[in-house]
Amino acid sequence: MSDLDDIEMSDRDEPEQQRDDDAINEEHKMYGHGAMTEQELNEKYPKRPHNLHKTLYFHELYLTLFNPLNDNKKRPTGPQMNRRKIGPHGTKTSPNDIRKGIIERFIARWRKEVGHDIYPAFRLIVPEKDRDRAMYGLKEMTLGKILVRVMKIDKNSDDGYNLLHWKLPGVKNTSAMAGDFAGRCFEVISKRPILTKPGKMRIADVNEQLDRLSVAQKEENQLPIIEYFYNNMNAEELMWLIRMILRQMKVGATEKTIFDLWHPDAESLFNISSSLRRVCWELWDERIKLDGNDKGIALMQCFQPQLAAFQMRSIEAMVARMNPTESDPVFWIEEKLDGERMQLHMIEDESVPGGKRFAFWSRKAKDYTYLYGNGFEDENAALTRHIKSAFNEGVRNIVLDGEMITWDPEQDVIVGFGSLKTAALSEQKNPYGSGHRPLFRVFDCLLLNDTVLTRYTLRKRREVLSASITDVHRRIEVHKYEEATSPQEVEPRLRKVVAESSEGLVLKNPRSEYRLNDRNDDWMKVKPEYMTEFGEALDCIVVGGYYGSGHRGGKLSSFMCGLRLDDDMFQYSQQQSQTTMNPQKTWSFFKVGGGFTANDYAEIRHHTDGKWMDWEFKNPPKDWIELGGGWENQYEKPDVWIKPEDSVVISVKAASAGSTQQFRTGVTLRFPRFKKLRLDKDWKSALSWMEFNALKKRAEEEHQEKQFKIDDERTKRKTTKRKRTLVIQGQEDDVLMTPYAGPATQVFEGLSFVVMTECVKPKKSKADLEQLVKANGGNVVASDRDPKTIIVADRKLVKVASVQKRDERNIIRPSWLFDCIRQSELDVGRTSLLLPLEPYHLFHTVSAEAGKCDDNVDEFGDSYARDVTSEDLLALFSKMPKAVERDYDGAGMLEQLNEHGSELDAMPGWMFQGRTVYCDDVPAEAMRLLEFAGGRFADSVEDEAVTHVIVRADSQRTGELRQHLAFRPRQPRIVTDAWVTDSWAEKTLLDEERYTPA
Repeated sequence: MSDLDDIEMSDRDEPEQQRDDDAINEEHKMYGHGAMTEQELNEKYPKRPHNLHKTLYFHELYLTLFNPLNDNKKRPTGPQMNRRKIGPHGTKTSPNDIRKGIIERFIARWRKEVGHDIYPAFRLIVPEKDRDRAMYGLKEMTLGKILVRVMKIDKNSDDGYNLLHWKLPGVKNTSAMAGDFAGRCFEVISKRPILTKPGKMRIADVNEQLDRLSVAQKEENQLPIIEYFYNNMNAEELMWLIRMILRQMKVGATEKTIFDLWHPDAESLFNISSSLRRVCWELWDERIKLDGNDKGIALMQCFQPQLAAFQMRSIEAMVARMNPTESDPVFWIEEKLDGERMQLHMIEDESVPGGKRFAFWSRKAKDYTYLYGNGFEDENAALTRHIKSAFNEGVRNIVLDGEMITWDPEQDVIVGFGSLKTAALSEQKNPYGSGHRPLFRVFDCLLLNDTVLTRYTLRKRREVLSASITDVHRRIEVHKYEEATSPQEVEPRLRKVVAESSEGLVLKNPRSEYRLNDRNDDWMKVKPEYMTEFGEALDCIVVGGYYGSGHRGGKLSSFMCGLRLDDDMFQYSQQQSQTTMNPQKTWSFFKVGGGFTANDYAEIRHHTDGKWMDWEFKNPPKDWIELGGGWENQYEKPDVWIKPEDSVVISVKAASAGSTQQFRTGVTLRFPRFKKLRLDKDWKSALSWMEFNALKKRAEEEHQEKQFKIDDERTKRKTTKRKRTLVIQGQEDDVLMTPYAGPATQVFEGLSFVVMTECVKPKKSKADLEQLVKANGGNVVASDRDPKTIIVADRKLVKVASVQKRDERNIIRPSWLFDCIRQSELDVGRTSLLLPLEPYHLFHTVSAEAGKCDDNVDEFGDSYARDVTSEDLLALFSKMPKAVERDYDGAGMLEQLNEHGSELDAMPGWMFQGRTVYCDDVPAEAMRLLEFAGGRFADSVEDEAVTHVIVRADSQRTGELRQHLAFRPRQPRIVTDAWVTDSWAEKTLLDEERYTPA
């Protein structure tokens, strides 16, 4: 740390003198019986702060921090994310300002009412960053079982079933929380709470119990702790506690934002130490600053490694971003390894046999020293006992960055990542056997003999690495790289690694420094895109279904596909078992959940409704489906299953096929994506086991003989979340669509409506509107005498004109009903959210309230509370002055999103990122969406970076464009503009083949 002489000692000692006895007792409970004694803590952290008073009540966390942050999170983002809202005192605040204000107020209150030790609170606010508390070993299913026992409810009752089947829709339509386990727990607990008001547990008490829970591990030991929480918390407190246990907070603020508001150097210290405790105890005073030495990595201290950026642009653009020069145009190409990121620390220590002590940490800061070894003589080591000769003479201490992978010594090949821990445990027991073993591939050296190397270039660091490490065959090896100077050198290497079933490539800038916990353009992933020769014509039978979570909660969102057994194979299996076998029996093959539109889901539901059966672990359908892992393990077990004769065939594409133990076929598709529903096929004509093997063999032979083609559909879109859509009863395809998030809402509960006219646009009868109100919890009355009754009208009929003439009541348009329902379904768990009225919602406003609703929208009419649709967005753009459009900087927004840790591949607003598009007389609306969602425009079809050519459906130039592009080595996809608008509407990239022009 920097010198602190300028901080008066009396200032730092004064809090200690004023501490309450209760605060001292609290601290002893929290820290007095942990991994370190209080004396050890004082020795290691001599300047750690001590709180003056007891910690806040636990419920203050969600009342003053979590709930306000969540409310702020629900405000619309996008091009209006920087727009500001007029506050109560005339000041302008943006969502980002509001978020910071909420966190700053909480921190200030903690300092004032509790003290400077905020570690107890941060352990609960960002539990996923707390490395000091062990994992609980609890998942949703186990927690559900414990809660059923604690509340003493029958597991087969409605509430018991809802808890244990939290992804499924609630029975009797009692649950709107499908897919949200903590929300489902809140619903069930709310019916039988011990406390109806917030309990008296303080944050220190919760931490003490969670420490006990983390060491209990076994369900029987964990049950009394959960029961203690149940007896001392209300339903909302328990909901947030469960989110902390599952480490799934998602409160609308990243740890970076929280760290920055705690101390300017907090993120830097966390990056080099991965220690939340140090962030809180060493940086409790803003006058304390990290100096240059404190901001670097240190021996035996886990750091947050540098990460590779996603492929968001063409290879040419990626290479250009590495800033090559005429004198040094070189960039490096490395194979991307399918393993676990690992850092190795070695230090001299005479107390350890062999004189060297080791430590291993994963990217998530999990300590794996117990597995790979703490020294050369560690008899329980899966690695260190084999690598004594790896370190050259003169290496006293070192920090290495690399990838731990699984190696098969018999086949001399890399084995999939899923087998790494099994291989390491096996190596511990049989260190010189011929089974799978861990292999550490090193690609960076960050410290050598007390000298930190992160400020040196990658080229210099690799020189140090080569001089320090000698390969120990298939135990520890320096990862190889190839030098290149032009983008054209990348694609042949990509073909080669894909043919060898590798992950892909990483491009690195040899002139770059090492940047902790950063994902930047100095390292960039290049993964294989979908191959047309193998992955685009697999028609497979759906045999299982999985319920989704979040916006997909309560409905089947992904499906298991199987391969039917051919006649020869079927007869052979029948002879082997000497029993009569079901000719429809299938083997599990893969699971697919990407590429479906709302209509696809609806079509599958239509053809399979009423035919799904629950999967019973103790009584699986052995005669119909065989899973990976046998009947004891039942890997990739679906939630429900269906007979092939009752099911549908779907067409999928994939990047490649790879071996696996998770599916019965022993092989599965990597990155499968739905293409279309094959209603022209039945189960008998779906892909069989032998047909797939023949197809796979033929594809592999073709890969060796010629270059494969690459399709533009990028695999990084496999995690993009989609919102399904539902047509409101009585509507046709061309009218209002609302995102589906479960059963009908209760948004109008307790409200009465009188509907005076039909809806003009979309066309809805008066009866339809009344039914819509009732379906969403409202009450329909015939008279408007009650002043609380909401009047709905969209035409100036006689009775409507009469109300207007009296000028005593507002008249609301039906559009407000639609918007409230849509927003309530989008905001999972907020089924009673009523939107504030906007000017366009009002058919008539009483004179006394004129202009009152104007503050609910910005200057362009953009709502502060309602999520806009693509049509709304286009209408808003048309109102904005041209200067706004010219000043819009998509790159700046991307940089801001990256700064706040956003996952771009999960954001529909960036779905066209990485696509370079030539538009041939395309409607302006499609071009606006392309630009907004990250697409880049090319001025000419000749541009080699063009990935897509977009035309109108009735374009006469399609044939001419096809001929012009026919001789390109990598042909752009030609699609209609509907591909853009439909992808935006479905919030996921759709398969281009659906939009190939005639």
